[in-house]
Amino acid sequence: MDNTTEGTWDSLPVKLNNGILQTLDDLQFTHMTPVQSACIPLFMRNKDVAAEAVTGSGKTLAFVIPIIEYLLRREEKLKKMQVGALVITPTRELALQISEVMEMFLQKFPQFTQILLIGGSNPIEDVEKFKDHGANIVIATPGRLEDMFRRKSDGLDLASSVKSLDVLVLDEADRLLDMGFEASLNAILSYLPKQRRTGLFSATQTQELEKLVRAGLRNPVRITVKEKGVAATSTQKTPSRLSNYYTICRSKDKFNNLVAFLRQHKHEKHLVFFSTCACVEYFGRALEVLVKKVPVHCIHGKMKNKRNKIFADFRAQKSGILVCTDVMARGIDIPDVHWVLQYDPPSSASAFVHRCGRTARIGNQGNALVFLLPMEESYVNFLSLNQKCPLQKMPPVGDTVDVLPKVKSMALADRAMFDRGMRAFVSYVQAYAKHECSLIFRIKDLDFASLAHGFALLRLPKMPELRGKTFPEFAETTVDTDAIRYKDKNREKQRQKMLAELKDKDRTCLPKKNFTKNKAWSKQKCKRERRKKKSAKRKHDEGSDVDNEDMKELLNDTRLLKKLKKGQISEEDFEKQITSGAKHKTDAHTKDSAEEDV
Repeated sequence: MDNTTEGTWDSLPVKLNNGILQTLDDLQFTHMTPVQSACIPLFMRNKDVAAEAVTGSGKTLAFVIPIIEYLLRREEKLKKMQVGALVITPTRELALQISEVMEMFLQKFPQFTQILLIGGSNPIEDVEKFKDHGANIVIATPGRLEDMFRRKSDGLDLASSVKSLDVLVLDEADRLLDMGFEASLNAILSYLPKQRRTGLFSATQTQELEKLVRAGLRNPVRITVKEKGVAATSTQKTPSRLSNYYTICRSKDKFNNLVAFLRQHKHEKHLVFFSTCACVEYFGRALEVLVKKVPVHCIHGKMKNKRNKIFADFRAQKSGILVCTDVMARGIDIPDVHWVLQYDPPSSASAFVHRCGRTARIGNQGNALVFLLPMEESYVNFLSLNQKCPLQKMPPVGDTVDVLPKVKSMALADRAMFDRGMRAFVSYVQAYAKHECSLIFRIKDLDFASLAHGFALLRLPKMPELRGKTFPEFAETTVDTDAIRYKDKNREKQRQKMLAELKDKDRTCLPKKNFTKNKAWSKQKCKRERRKKKSAKRKHDEGSDVDNEDMKELLNDTRLLKKLKKGQISEEDFEKQITSGAKHKTDAHTKDSAEEDV
């Protein structure tokens, strides 16, 4: 089913009549986005739904509203510990966002309770919360949910609670599979009743997703929602009101261009995507110093307890910068994002589309800009063909200032910054080597000297990719980097203590090491000599065995000849026994030859 109608966005996308949707025939007159007007009627007719719609099209309400309706229409009302609806989503930020939307509706229906099960919190607290308050609606990430199913020893029997399940929703389903949650999803599905309604929502369709559709949905209705003004035959995956740009700059100029752009747009709201967590930590800290009077936040997958607060704070702000990895690329709805800046192109083309989708949401205007190296410019044509995502070229940012000396001075002043820079460089190179589009992003074409200059490194790190190479274009600092101290006095004290311990250990262990090594080498040499002698003796023994066989045969023939001369056997018997012995030897030789051939 293709739905190409366009809806307008009002404060509430549907009108509720005492909590029950108006008749399905009246739904077309309510104010809904295309994905909502396509999915909600099908959901309410007890159909399983597999929906594909561009990011920012209002998919969340397309399943939140049917969930509320299903629970309201139940003949047997849900009890405290009975779960009627389950929403599974790949990231905790997206789960938190869905929970907030659900809470807005549940304020009018206090008879229902929900629980949020995500990483970054104490699982025992989640268990106690569920046992104390119950939950009719569970919104969860796969890892934490799977863990909850296994906590029978803590007094939680979630498997029994989900026997009453009416609705299962897999949001950003393709991302669930991309992030390696397939095993967790299969484990979770094994606990759920077969008689249920299932909704699968995604911005892209993949082959792996098709397997999930077949495994988890019964005769699903497939929905592909297009925006008005986009041809039905088009496969464009970005919002029609998104202006997509790219700019070309060398590695050593890239960060200067980013800083200049952010300074020129400091009263707006931006997401800046980097390829690795280490790059977020390093460049995020640099931006805090270089872009004055603008709040800068950092989020990446290795953060634990901080992420939820940072995400909530940034959403509430009118302007600011969020430096992040692809953990923020999918389904996240942040109001009024003006620019999505991709400092590093993502490892996969589909992630590029999802990053761009953090702006131009729900019919709003938005802009996206990706920074490419000169050798990466063919990526633009690749995106146009592979993702139906055309990009316009933007000239280099004007009025750039060289801020890299300032970043270097930050590294010289604090070893923590120096360490971040080294980790960021290594992680970037490793990520580049694993890029999905390796024909364009070729590590052998990287200008490491220019790259190190762009990272404002004081010296090059020791890593396999640089082994045996020289870079005369890169001038290392004359400062002894081992002498750079941590600003954090406790951390520096700990480092000095560790260095002293290592020094003492080397002093006391070095002679012993050499002695042991020489002794071990000697032992190994002796062992080798003994092995050689044993091998030679074995060969000699094996040769003797062959001689003995021949000797036995000769002695036997001699005995037979003596018996013949003494008249103890006839000539006929002599010939028979001689012939029999020869035949036995020939058969044995033939058998050995056949075994060798086999």
